[in-house]
Amino acid sequence: MKKIGFLSFGHWTPSPHSQTRSAADVLLQSIELAEAAEELGADGAYFRVHHFARQLASPFPLLAAAGARTSRIELGTGVIDMRYENPLYMAEDAGAADLISGGRLQLGISRGSPEQVVDGYRYFGYGPAEGEDHADMARRHTSVFLDVLSGRGFAEPNPRPMFPNPPGLLRVEPHSEGLRDRIWWGAGSRATAEWTAQQGMNLMSSTLLTEDTGVPFHELQAEQIRLFRDAWTAAGHEREPRVSVSRSIFPLVDDRDRAYFGHDRASSDQVGFIDGGAARFGKSYAAEPDQLVEELAKDEAIAAADTLLITVPNQLGVDYNAHVIESLLTHVAPGLGWR
Repeated sequence: MKKIGFLSFGHWTPSPHSQTRSAADVLLQSIELAEAAEELGADGAYFRVHHFARQLASPFPLLAAAGARTSRIELGTGVIDMRYENPLYMAEDAGAADLISGGRLQLGISRGSPEQVVDGYRYFGYGPAEGEDHADMARRHTSVFLDVLSGRGFAEPNPRPMFPNPPGLLRVEPHSEGLRDRIWWGAGSRATAEWTAQQGMNLMSSTLLTEDTGVPFHELQAEQIRLFRDAWTAAGHEREPRVSVSRSIFPLVDDRDRAYFGHDRASSDQVGFIDGGAARFGKSYAAEPDQLVEELAKDEAIAAADTLLITVPNQLGVDYNAHVIESLLTHVAPGLGWR
């Protein structure tokens, strides 16, 4: 059975039209939506990470809290910007949150996206080494993070410690067994997808690819997934990898849905520029359930993935977003063979 979850960007604004007017609103409602999604039978609750923005930023307190309030649903990120991260401290936070959740974390990480400020990672104390650019730095941080998650000891113990040590070199604690296999890389291109497979990470692909070959978005993304799986096989990894794609999908089942998202019926792919290069953006899907099933059945990337993340309009509040998730699970997913 394939998995369906939600992805929240965690926006807040003091606007009277928003149900999330503060950071506290967004954090508490994110936990509540994870609980509601679990009760509805969804498989995942994922959260975006942005720095210097009125959006979710520090994921591990949120993931730990959601993990303590749920029992089954996967909890993840999409994605953590590795340019900003201390890999060892991150491994401690991730290990703790994963243990609290009972091993349900699915951490999406990546080089990151365009920022609110110029070179924001420098304010966090990080910068590329000589001969590196910011993407190289993110991959270096990632390499250290993955190595630490293996649980291998590497730190020389104090011969006169405050507390007794186990024998040998010491590892970062707390260590959560199996978390290394639940790390995903947010790949924006076909080449990056192949690199992701070589590193033994799962593939997380969104509604944006930082390249354009002139074919529809879902076809380009399906090619990315095929290349990832081929590279995974060639690398000789023992386990089966996972692949997620994200989409904006709104079943129009009542007047609220039609008022909010009826205008997206005519949505189409867009081609633009990001970080100085061409990029292709996937369209949104909004229609009555029967039509949605017909349209989504033609999406080659959704068919190729094992996990579908639907982006939710979090500022509309928990109740409405739970309604969107329930509508998808009840009226659309069965028609696609997802339930």
